[in-house]
Amino acid sequence: MQYGDLEVSDLLHDFVQTELLPGSDVDPSGFWQSLRDIVADLGPRNADLLARRDELQEQIDDWHRANRDGPHDADAYGAFLRDIGYLGPPADDGTIDTEGVDAEISHLAGPQLVVPLSNARYALNAANARWGSLYDALYGTDVLDEGDGCSRAGAYNPIRGDRVISACRDFLDRHFSLDTASHHWAVGYSVEDGELRVRSGDGTVSGLLRPERFAGYAGDPGSPDAILLRKHGLGCELRFAPDGPIGRVDHAGIDDIVLEAAVSTIMDCEDSVSAVDAEDKVHVYRNWFGLMTGRLEHTFLKNGERVHRVLAEDRQLTSPSGDPVTVHGRSLMLVRNVGSHLRTDAVTLGGEPVPETMVDAMITCLAAKHDLLGNSRFRNSRTGSIYIVKPKMHGPDEVALADELFARVEDALGLDRHTVKMGIMDEERRTSLNLAAAIGAARHRVVFINTGFLDRTGDEIHTDMEAGPVVPKGEMKSASWLLGYEDANVDTGLACGLVGRAQIGKGMWAMPEEMAAMVRTKIQHPLAGASCAWVPSPTAATLHAIHYFRVDVAARQRDLLDRSPVAVEDLLTIPVLPPDRKLAPEEIQRELENNTQGILGYVVRWVGQGIGCSTVPDIHEVGLMEDLATLRISSQHVANWLHHGVLSEAQVRSTMERMAAVVDQQNAGDPAYRPMAPDFGSSIPFQAALELVLRGRSEPNGYTERILRARRAEMKEAAAG
Repeated sequence: MQYGDLEVSDLLHDFVQTELLPGSDVDPSGFWQSLRDIVADLGPRNADLLARRDELQEQIDDWHRANRDGPHDADAYGAFLRDIGYLGPPADDGTIDTEGVDAEISHLAGPQLVVPLSNARYALNAANARWGSLYDALYGTDVLDEGDGCSRAGAYNPIRGDRVISACRDFLDRHFSLDTASHHWAVGYSVEDGELRVRSGDGTVSGLLRPERFAGYAGDPGSPDAILLRKHGLGCELRFAPDGPIGRVDHAGIDDIVLEAAVSTIMDCEDSVSAVDAEDKVHVYRNWFGLMTGRLEHTFLKNGERVHRVLAEDRQLTSPSGDPVTVHGRSLMLVRNVGSHLRTDAVTLGGEPVPETMVDAMITCLAAKHDLLGNSRFRNSRTGSIYIVKPKMHGPDEVALADELFARVEDALGLDRHTVKMGIMDEERRTSLNLAAAIGAARHRVVFINTGFLDRTGDEIHTDMEAGPVVPKGEMKSASWLLGYEDANVDTGLACGLVGRAQIGKGMWAMPEEMAAMVRTKIQHPLAGASCAWVPSPTAATLHAIHYFRVDVAARQRDLLDRSPVAVEDLLTIPVLPPDRKLAPEEIQRELENNTQGILGYVVRWVGQGIGCSTVPDIHEVGLMEDLATLRISSQHVANWLHHGVLSEAQVRSTMERMAAVVDQQNAGDPAYRPMAPDFGSSIPFQAALELVLRGRSEPNGYTERILRARRAEMKEAAAG
C-alpha cells in the first residue's frame, strides 16, 4: 500500500488497518503519515549515529595496532577514548524523575522472564508465571537430591513428594515463622479476628511471629481455601484442598504452596526471535496485540493431551481487615524492540528499507494503547504506561534519539508525554562507560537498566579486536573488567535515583536444566543490589523467587549507596592473553570445538527452522539456552583467534564440518530437521555459521543479524520453491 513515498507491505498494512487501528482513537491515514514523517526526520540521524560507530571503531583499531606491543595501559587508553569522544564527560545530572510506574517495576523485586514473542505458548506461559507452584518446581528439578529412593523419574514417587512437602514447610518456617510452633506440626489453618491461627497436632494454637506478613485469605475464614502471606512484597499462597491429590494426604490439607515469581516479563522482538520479513513481523506483532487485549490463546498437545492456554485471571481475596483485595494473576509485560542497526523492507521510504526499530515503536505502542484505553479483558499497566526495552544502544546520543522517537510516537498516537517508558540495555561498552549520561538522556522515561554478560563480552571482543587474542571464553566471567562492569551498573543506577522508580537488573541463567546450581549461585544477583534478574523458564522463576524472600533488596541497595564507585579505568582492562601465556594445541582445539558446536546448534535452528531461541545441547550434552547474544560472543571469539593466527581457516572449516555431524546427530529425533552433513556446500545453515565466523571481524559491532536474516530469507525462498 502506497502513502506518498512510503510503501507498506500488504500483510503489515492489512494487519494494522483491520486489527490494530479499530478502537484505538487513531486516524488510519494519520498513522501512516506519522510513520512516514518519523522515518524521514529521524532516519538520517539514525544513519549518522551508525556511521559514527564505524568511525570510532576505525580509530580504536588504529590505536590498538599502534600500541599492541608492550603491556596494556588502561590510563592511556582511557585518555585516547576521551580524545575521540568515545568516552564522554561525566553526566551533569543523570537523576531520573520517571512517573507513573507500576509497582512491579518501581518497588517489587523479583525474577524477570524474557521470552520470544513469536511463540504464543511461551508468551502465555511467561505472562502466567506471576505465580508458580513451589511443589512442582522442587519435585520436577534437580534442586532436591534423588538419592535414598527420591527419584523424580516415572510415576509419582511418594518418598520424593514427602521430601518436597518437608522442604516447603522449612520455607514457611524460615520466612513466616510461628510464634510458638512449626509449620511442620500444623494440622489446620484458620483466620480469627483478622489474624492467622495455626493449630498444631497437640491442639495448641499459634500465630505468626510477624503478624503483618498475613495478607489475606479466600473462602471461609474458619476453613479457608487459601492463605496469602507476604514478605519483601512477594506473595506466598497456601492452597488448601482436602480432597486434592496432595491435600488429602497432608495433615493440614495443604494441596500446594504457590510463590509470586515472575513479577515482570520482557516479551522479546529481538535477540530470541527469528523474524526476517513482513510475514514474520506480523506474527510477532499479533501476539503482542493479543497479550495487550487479553485475547491471545494457544492450543497444543502435551503428553498426548490437548491443552488450551489463555491468560490467567486476577484472584479476589479478603484482607485481614475484611476488605476485598485483588491479587494480580499475570506478570507485568514489557516489550523489547529491535536495535537501531536493523532495517526492514516491510516498510520502505523512497524505495529504501526503513529503520525497523521505528516501525516496532509505532506498532507495539499502538497495540499497547488498547490496554490503556481499557479495550482488554485485563489491565497490564494500572498506571497507564507502555514499557519498551531498547537494546544495542551505543551511548547517550543514541538514547537521546530513542527518547525523541518515543515522543514522536506519543504525538502520533495521542498519548500523553512520557507515557512510553524506556528500558536501557547496558550491553554495549560505549553505553557502560557513559551510563549515567545515557540515563540522563531519557531521565523522564527510564524504568530499567540491565547488564548482559554475553552481548557485553561480544562487544568487548569486537571493539578491541586488534588488541590481541582474547582469553578462552570460560575465563571471561572472571575478567576484572566484567566484575567492575557488573558493580558499576548497580552503582550508577543507585546514584541516578532508580530506587523506587525503576529496575536494576542482572542477566540470564543459561542452563534451564541445572536448577540446583542456579539456586546455589543466583542469590548473588539480589545480594548485588539487583531488583530483578533474568531466568529461562517459569519453573526457574519460581525457584529464583526464593532468593528474593531471603534478601531484602531495598535494604541491600541502601547499604551499597556507601560503596566506592568503580573507576572508569577498571572497565578498560582488555581480556587478552598475556604475552607469557601459551595455549596448548589441545586447549585451542577444545575451545574451537565448543564454540563451533554451539554456533552450529543454534544457527541450524534459526536459519533452518525460524527458531530464535532454544535450548541447545553443548558438546557435553548439557542443555544451554541460546539466542543471538550467545551467538555473538561465540562467533566473535572464533573470529578473534582466527584474526590473530591462533587458528587457521582450514582448522575452522574442518572443525565445523566435524561438529556439524555432531549437531546432526543431536537433532536426529526432530522430524523437521534437515542435516547439514555431508553436503556442506548446499546447506544454507552451515554456510551461515561459517560466514558468521569468517566475516565476524568485519561485521559492524560483531552483530549477527545481517547474515542470519539473509540466510533465513534464502532458506524460506528455497522451501517455498
